[in-house]
Amino acid sequence: MRMHRRAALAAVTLLSAISLAACGGSSPTDSTAGASDDAASGISGEITVFAAASLQKAYEDISTAFKEANPDASVNFDFQGSQDLVSNLAEGSTADVLATADAENMDKAVSQGLVDEPRDFATNVLSIIVPEGNPAGITGFDESLNAEGVTLAICDPDAHVPCGNATKKMEEATGITLSDPASKETKVTDVKGKVESGEANAGIVYATDAATSKGTEEIKIPDHGVVNHYPIATTANPSNAEGAKAFVDFVLSDKGQEILAEYGFGAPGGASAAPSSGAMTTAPSSMPTETSKASEAASPSKTGKPDEASNKPDAETATP
Repeated sequence: MRMHRRAALAAVTLLSAISLAACGGSSPTDSTAGASDDAASGISGEITVFAAASLQKAYEDISTAFKEANPDASVNFDFQGSQDLVSNLAEGSTADVLATADAENMDKAVSQGLVDEPRDFATNVLSIIVPEGNPAGITGFDESLNAEGVTLAICDPDAHVPCGNATKKMEEATGITLSDPASKETKVTDVKGKVESGEANAGIVYATDAATSKGTEEIKIPDHGVVNHYPIATTANPSNAEGAKAFVDFVLSDKGQEILAEYGFGAPGGASAAPSSGAMTTAPSSMPTETSKASEAASPSKTGKPDEASNKPDAETATP
């Protein structure tokens, strides 16, 4: 009799175990592992990016794509001349990522221990913009820039502005000395603004800025080997280390590189910046330089117009 009871009890226990398994019960270990995977895959929190002014439109588009992939993250930008961004970091401003428009300013940040190891992510070359109709008759990086009546705006090489450094190298490469620029600006977007507003009738900017300039024409010039390489790095003491690394990786990803190319930036390590879609090819230095309207030279972004990126509400800009 006792044997029958024991056998019955064992049968009930076995049936209970089988029923529990059939109902899809899972071990605590499996559930915890799934939660850990979910947490590891998401980037969250605020990411502050110090970036060269010439990157603004492209980086706002990159920010939009980054946040689509990481909805719990937010990206705040400070777009300034690279030399000012490095100075601000040295003076105690906080940021998670630094992206400059040349190696010289990034090297200063590295030497001061402000950033970790930088990586190149784009290239850019110089171009000239003039008001529509080219009233001053600018023909290229030549003596027409020194002609009477020309009000030329450039980036300030004495302040170590990257496009100013490139302009100085272009003078050396061509043998043309810019005798009396009307203004020397601390960021390339201010040079563009001078020409767009009519305060200057010629401005030396990056090809990417020329492509998005309004009410101007672009005069393409040979690069003569003057190419700016853009490096990016996480800062030495980021507030959001995980977010900083994720943003840098995204800029270097296929998607980030695709967006940069849409705005005319060349590939990292390239000899020159990629030409904008629809832009006229640069004439050889022995031939007259051609002009094209900047609005026609602008590369289409994901929405079809690069300058629409600046109006996107989800690209946040903050100045310290």
